[in-house]
Amino acid sequence: MKEITVVSGKGGTGKTSVTAALADTERELVLCDADVDAPDLHLLLDPKIAESHVFEGNWIASIDPEQCSACGLCMEYCRFDAIQTHGSEIPVIDPFKCEGCRLCERICPTKAISSERSKNNYWYVSGTRHGTMVHARMGPGEENSGKLVTRVRQKAKELAKLEKVAFVLTDGPPGTGCPAIAAVTGTDLVLLVIEPSRSSLHDAGRVADLLGQMNIEAVAIINKYDLHAPLTGEIEQFLKNKAITLVGKIPFDEQVVEAMVQAKSVTEFAPQSEASVALEGIWARIEQQLAKHRATAGEASSNSWRSIEQRPGKE
Repeated sequence: MKEITVVSGKGGTGKTSVTAALADTERELVLCDADVDAPDLHLLLDPKIAESHVFEGNWIASIDPEQCSACGLCMEYCRFDAIQTHGSEIPVIDPFKCEGCRLCERICPTKAISSERSKNNYWYVSGTRHGTMVHARMGPGEENSGKLVTRVRQKAKELAKLEKVAFVLTDGPPGTGCPAIAAVTGTDLVLLVIEPSRSSLHDAGRVADLLGQMNIEAVAIINKYDLHAPLTGEIEQFLKNKAITLVGKIPFDEQVVEAMVQAKSVTEFAPQSEASVALEGIWARIEQQLAKHRATAGEASSNSWRSIEQRPGKE
């Protein structure tokens, strides 16, 4: 079982549309939406929820006014300015400013402050027309999205092994923050989606640097490549400089928009369209890349074993 994680440097490059189309191309997979802060893969796949689980978030502190002595220690020591009196004698904790460090709880002399974990986040196991999907939803202002990404990825891998499918296809978050790092750590292959815009090229550079530092193999596609030929040429040169294989270019295709209106991937809605044909070829080249990677890894393992066998003194 191999995990392929689809990422982009910025939002709006077509990452989720590409993920949905690849899911339609390869049926032996488990889907994972790791863009937990702004999930939208469900909009194209219409999942039917089979399991729902609470994911506990940050600690949230509150003050019991009947126990509070109004000593002011909590306000003095809070480094996030989250505790204010707002004109009253008893202070109140602003949940949007509170970082859940629980220092106020520990120093309160009357034990008037207590904390509990947020239960405003959920992760799900659902059925879709393309197979099992693991996805999540975070409440507004919630933290720990990186931990939630890790949880949904773990569950997706567990289900892939249980169902004995070949792939986990993960729709990762854009950017290079904590959720993105959690989405690519330990994945077998990253598919970087770039569009011919200056901002997309700039942010793809940041993603490429991150993947290089983490020693994660990546391939790339250029979406809507024909909208700006000179910039597409720059992107191709950038990928060569970064030693990232370009596995395909998707032309601008109005059928993609029509497919989204119908809540379908373009390969479902218009399988003979230019974008669909390009995506079919992209998936074939991704499989070739993974096969090449397996062969290289197998050869390295064999050479390593031979080197042990040939050590002096080996009988």
